[in-house]
Amino acid sequence: MSSINKVILIGHIGKSPEHRKLSGDISVISFPLATTTYHKKDGNSKEDTEWHNIIMWRDMADSANKILEKGKLIYVEGKLQTRSFIKDGMTRYTTEIIVSNFTLLGRNSDFAVPESALQQL
Repeated sequence: MSSINKVILIGHIGKSPEHRKLSGDISVISFPLATTTYHKKDGNSKEDTEWHNIIMWRDMADSANKILEKGKLIYVEGKLQTRSFIKDGMTRYTTEIIVSNFTLLGRNSDFAVPESALQQL
């Protein structure tokens, strides 16, 4: 039987997405996504926020770069990927969401194209 690696998240973009071009003119965009759950503990409301590292590649990264901004509410689908890297002589690990599909959510004003994107068109 095959396995499934699928992630679905709805959250707010935590900081302005970082867009880069790699060798071969391959686009990549990355940003943190915050998902928040609310519950009551001892009669008090409690908020727990989880942060996710989001990665988008190629044409999706180029499209996302034109419309995504800090604070926007988005839906993302993708898969988990863990990679290792060496920092200060130590092996570190990071888990990322590699996005296959995304949709902007929220109020009508959330869909307004940023002025900077209009200048690029």
